[in-house]
Amino acid sequence: MISIEVAYALPHEQKIIALQVSEECTAHEAVLRSGIAEIFPEIDPVTAPMGIFGKAIKDPRSTVLNEGDRVEIYRPLIADPKEVRARRAARMKAEKAGETEQAERGE
Repeated sequence: MISIEVAYALPHEQKIIALQVSEECTAHEAVLRSGIAEIFPEIDPVTAPMGIFGKAIKDPRSTVLNEGDRVEIYRPLIADPKEVRARRAARMKAEKAGETEQAERGE
């Protein structure tokens, strides 16, 4: 048996469940055994993206865990990071243009 953890986090709440599992246990099996989907019904263990210590895993059904691993279940992104960066860059550009305009007017 090995010790592992299964983790899921929302903006206002997180849960880490410690488990003892067999040495052949996969990430998918650990999520099922943890019962975390009963606590957070929005989790679909079949389709939810997962990772181990922040590194995404492609196939949770075949990824065998090691002693001390923490399986993380990821939520869908609220916004596309590329779009957020583009909006921030446009806002910064507009602010800089406004400052330049004020400086030219002597304000």
